[in-house]
Amino acid sequence: MSSIPFSHVSVLLSECIEALDIRDGYTYVDCTTGGGGHSLEIAKRLGPNSRLICFDRDENAITAAKERLKDHLDKITFINSNFSELDKVIEEYGITNLGGVLADLGCSSFQFDCPERGFSYMHNARLDMRMQIDAPLSAYNVVNEYSESALRKIIYDYGEERFAPRIASAICKARADKPIETTFELTDVIKSAIPAAARADGPHPSKRTFQAIRIEVNSELDTIRPMIQSAAKHMVSSGKIVIISFHSLEDRLVKLSYKELASGCTCPRDFPICVCGKKPILKETNKKPILPTEEELINNPRSRSAKLRVAEKI
Repeated sequence: MSSIPFSHVSVLLSECIEALDIRDGYTYVDCTTGGGGHSLEIAKRLGPNSRLICFDRDENAITAAKERLKDHLDKITFINSNFSELDKVIEEYGITNLGGVLADLGCSSFQFDCPERGFSYMHNARLDMRMQIDAPLSAYNVVNEYSESALRKIIYDYGEERFAPRIASAICKARADKPIETTFELTDVIKSAIPAAARADGPHPSKRTFQAIRIEVNSELDTIRPMIQSAAKHMVSSGKIVIISFHSLEDRLVKLSYKELASGCTCPRDFPICVCGKKPILKETNKKPILPTEEELINNPRSRSAKLRVAEKI
């Protein structure tokens, strides 16, 4: 584990806690415990008959959260796994009183600021980007082993990068001479592929490509919809699903997943009676996402792209 203290400024903290509406007698789940900021505020509010389940795929995050939550450990169960295991864990522990599920889909500040994890284009390190340290696929594998067409698709779809074809081509040409091993080597390749005029304005030229590779390495988008479905299936009436997203791809998946579970009959309009039997099981509590306040934006600039969406079990 890095010598850098595990820290993560929890985004939209008060808004999340208010949305969860924590009550005694229920079990709550933090799908992305990270440094334990949200989990701590949930734990403080747990009654004598409540419990908190803390998921994180990063062993370092679990270790740090246990320390931060040490005064509440008798009410907490830690799961060192991806929240894709939510359904399995709920059934394994026989949870029948699920009152709320929280997910903060962003990477923790620690993962970005810890150079050896290879998440950031601001630090030079071996290409890695794995949230789960022993996962088989790393950024090194994606950059050096994926075909040009696969790289182009990932960078365009996950990074929404208009120069994806040029970047994918540049990566393949560079790795033909020698493997691209570090974040700075990859950053140099990306910069060489983007026209100077485009590099002059906007975000760091590597931002979108690094985001895309990170999403691919950690299968970040694949687990969102199943997690929401599992939460909705097991949750008690009036239970809340509270999700923070940080880019449009995540937010779109959350929005569409809520909408799907909030819709009722799907039969054609000319059917005299419903034959599909589909009934809504969720309702969105806010039609528009909740955004950080101006004060939070000043205190934590990393919250700028955060969007909070809340749904309630009917």
